[in-house]
Amino acid sequence: MLFRKARAPSLSDTRPAPVVGEDPCVFGPRMSARTIDLLPIAAAIVTTRDGKLEYEAVNRPFRRAGLGNTAGDSSVTRLLGGRISAFLQSPETHEEFTWQVGEAIDAQHFRVMLARRVESVDRCLVSLVDQTPEQRTETSLRREMLSDSLTGLPNRAGFDDLVDSHVTPANATSYAILIVNLARFSQVNACMGSLAGDELLISVARRIKGALRGRDMLGRIGGDEFAVLIETDDGLADAMHVARRFQAALATPFRLSDFEIRVDCSIGIALGADQIDQPEDLIRHAQFAVKRGKRTGEVEVYSRTSYDVVRTQFGIETRLRRAIENGEMTLAFQPICDLSTGRITSFESLARWAPDGVSVPPTDFIPVAEECGLILPLGRWAMDAAAQTLARWDRTAGGDCGVAVAVNLSAIQLQRDDVPTMVRRALDIHGVDGARVTLELTESAIIGDHDRIAETLKALKDLGTRLAMDDFGTGYSNLAYLQRLPINILKIDRSFISGMLADRDKVAIVRAVLSLAQALGMRTTAEGVESNELAQTLAALGCSYGQGYLYSRPVEADDAYALLAADRA
Repeated sequence: MLFRKARAPSLSDTRPAPVVGEDPCVFGPRMSARTIDLLPIAAAIVTTRDGKLEYEAVNRPFRRAGLGNTAGDSSVTRLLGGRISAFLQSPETHEEFTWQVGEAIDAQHFRVMLARRVESVDRCLVSLVDQTPEQRTETSLRREMLSDSLTGLPNRAGFDDLVDSHVTPANATSYAILIVNLARFSQVNACMGSLAGDELLISVARRIKGALRGRDMLGRIGGDEFAVLIETDDGLADAMHVARRFQAALATPFRLSDFEIRVDCSIGIALGADQIDQPEDLIRHAQFAVKRGKRTGEVEVYSRTSYDVVRTQFGIETRLRRAIENGEMTLAFQPICDLSTGRITSFESLARWAPDGVSVPPTDFIPVAEECGLILPLGRWAMDAAAQTLARWDRTAGGDCGVAVAVNLSAIQLQRDDVPTMVRRALDIHGVDGARVTLELTESAIIGDHDRIAETLKALKDLGTRLAMDDFGTGYSNLAYLQRLPINILKIDRSFISGMLADRDKVAIVRAVLSLAQALGMRTTAEGVESNELAQTLAALGCSYGQGYLYSRPVEADDAYALLAADRA
């Protein structure tokens, strides 16, 4: 490096002029061309004559840096003349600041120090420390930190800087951000290796960049996620047009090794016209939209309503977690009756939650529990509470109270939990026979790993429990596979039962389900029975059991036992 850093010299220093071996940065009253030439940094003595700045002396580092000489004009007096003149007219004896000469990559960077004696108003020492190498190193490091090494595009931090530098709350309505998330990228990485994955990302970046307009800015902000900042003239219409261009660009399969692979994408859009507090809110909103796009398969536009729904769900998750941990959940019980006799044969147990006395519908908290994994502790609690209630009824009756209890199993439970062990533990703790427990699962629970589900259901059958398929007819059951499962009961969904007497098509569907169940040796339960006429019709068609408001709404455990006692009287 040409120069080294040094402390600022001072004109107020009264020591003699420096010689070799002494501090070379002392600027005393006898400082001259000979003495400043001993300084290892660029330095010049500037004076004023006839109201103009002139050099009294410059040293060799000053001339080598191309800053000027005593014979003519220089960049220092030309560009910093106003700053030097203001310093000479001020009461200050020392001033320090940074200075850039030139533009872009050819710029030079200096730390400038001005020093003079207190009584001097026409003479000062200007010394400069060249910081260009350090500045260029810092710029290079920053460029590396803000760039994606694979594609050369701005990374998340770099894209954040782009958004910050272009978008403000005042001009946000003129901008939009699109997030493009690649589908199947993880499969390419897993099956073909990381090199193929890298090649795919580079190719995707090229295609997206080719679909951009000149003023659009592209970044790679995640492993398989790209972000685009666009300036809009027509709001959503412009953003949707760009999104369609991206989809068209990625429609052609990519050539990877010996394969041609099509990579679809999900796209989320956030418009600056939405109320934002910070520019980075646009990125967050677009990422929220793209998550919805993964589920719907459509280009999704951020909306405050959807965002508020998700925030509400997060609130439910937090409170539900505490409710499960603190034992604030309860079970309600709805009777299931024999359609031929009207007698209660079992009760379905249903989770209930009423924080601060305000009931939260199961349709609100069960989906949240399934999405965030709380369905596992909730399901274990429900199984234990149902077995405990049945054991308490038996003690109250002085023996077997004569009914079974049905407990719902989530598809998530069957996939992630050891359900047979969980059921066995609850039965053993409360001394309940497995034959008095019915486990209800939906058709969606058997979609996926059929072999594992079949093993789980067999293990549950070995415990003596009965298995019921809930909401039958609303899912996607494979009837051939259904034949292989140890299902005891088919529950016909209320959507087919409600209004059945006035709809021949529904009657035909119910009749077909009853025939199927009979052929497979299964019993049937009709949900949503609300009138005696409907109950009699179902019994005549061969349906085994009925459940609905005709018999009772879901009630608390003590009220359910009262119903049972009245039924047995």
